[in-house]
Amino acid sequence: MPSDDTAPASEPQNPRIGRYVSTVAFDETVNAYVPPPLPPEPPLTLNPHLLQRLSEADRAIGRLDGVAMLLPDKALFLYMYVRKEAVLSSQIEGTQSTLDDLLQYENAALAGKPLDDITEVSNYVDAMMYGLGVLRDPKGLPLCLRLIRDMHSRLLQKGRGEAKNPGEFRRSQNWLGGTRPGNAHYVPPPVNEMETCLSDLERFLHDDYAQIPPLIKAGFLHVQFESIHPFLDGNGRLGRLLIALFLVEKKVLQEPLLYLSLYLKTHREQYYRLLQDVRLRGDWEAWTEFFLSGVAETANNAHESAMRIVALFQADRERISASGEQTNSMLRIHELLRTHPFLNAAQAQQKTGLSAPTVNKAFEALENLEIVKEITGKQRGRVFAYTEFLRILDSGTEVQAPPRQ
Repeated sequence: MPSDDTAPASEPQNPRIGRYVSTVAFDETVNAYVPPPLPPEPPLTLNPHLLQRLSEADRAIGRLDGVAMLLPDKALFLYMYVRKEAVLSSQIEGTQSTLDDLLQYENAALAGKPLDDITEVSNYVDAMMYGLGVLRDPKGLPLCLRLIRDMHSRLLQKGRGEAKNPGEFRRSQNWLGGTRPGNAHYVPPPVNEMETCLSDLERFLHDDYAQIPPLIKAGFLHVQFESIHPFLDGNGRLGRLLIALFLVEKKVLQEPLLYLSLYLKTHREQYYRLLQDVRLRGDWEAWTEFFLSGVAETANNAHESAMRIVALFQADRERISASGEQTNSMLRIHELLRTHPFLNAAQAQQKTGLSAPTVNKAFEALENLEIVKEITGKQRGRVFAYTEFLRILDSGTEVQAPPRQ
């Protein structure tokens, strides 16, 4: 049975609190939680403290959106930022991959077979870019249950999740934490109740009658999706992914550059506690304050990273131009390093059309300037890393998450 703090209350007075239904899972009778439909009733109390948090989050989002428009290569920043988010989101679920692992795997610069962890992160990138493409296609779908299923199919297409019904809502009971339903930390709604919850969620997603600020609505949607937990696997990653896509669809952001995984990873215990406080006490105010603080912090960090990357590229180009030797070939390889921060001579030769001797001399000159560093220690098949660029990108992805429960 659920622990004391998740035991069902008898006829809760607060209409924000869901209900518990008895269900059988793996020969055990357990109490599964069914969340009430959104929006919360009574409505969220926008007290002065919450209004301040909302204002701070709006300002931070505006700054991030503004710098995204000024970036000389928006596609490059999105390319790298999506990959960083994929790593962090997967780390929350227990994978041990780093951003360097993913970039090396994608670039095939280092030998080694693809690992399950790296495959899962690569799937996340694919799911995100697919969802973004559909939303931007004039003939595409809006953010809806069908698109969510399609993204889930890509999220679990290869690796450990491919046996967990990719692209299909669950047809059996699942649970979070614990070794079985009877000692689980949380049991989501049974399948029949889940289907109603999903219909209500989609209706809320498309209904703007309540005029809820998009940032607050994104926070509501995330909690509700986590509480419904409609898939056998991948719910956490997809629930975090939906935040960015929703804000792009609502034109709060032009590019999906707001990813909360680092914030949620850093504040993991508080995050899970606040989710449970919504379910048990209907405390949407505490959750919303936490969520908006995360939006502001994340947007400010992304803005700072964008500025540091732009400054780094400009400074390195100026150093290369002032070096006087191999300038043209060095600049061409530097341009390539911006999207391939792990690179070997054969790849550089193929992608730039430069000769092997020219490429080798350019790498040697870049290494002398300490822009790149050779990381294999070999004489042949050497791999060069754009070290300072990687250091900026890697921030926050170094700490390993605990094993998957």
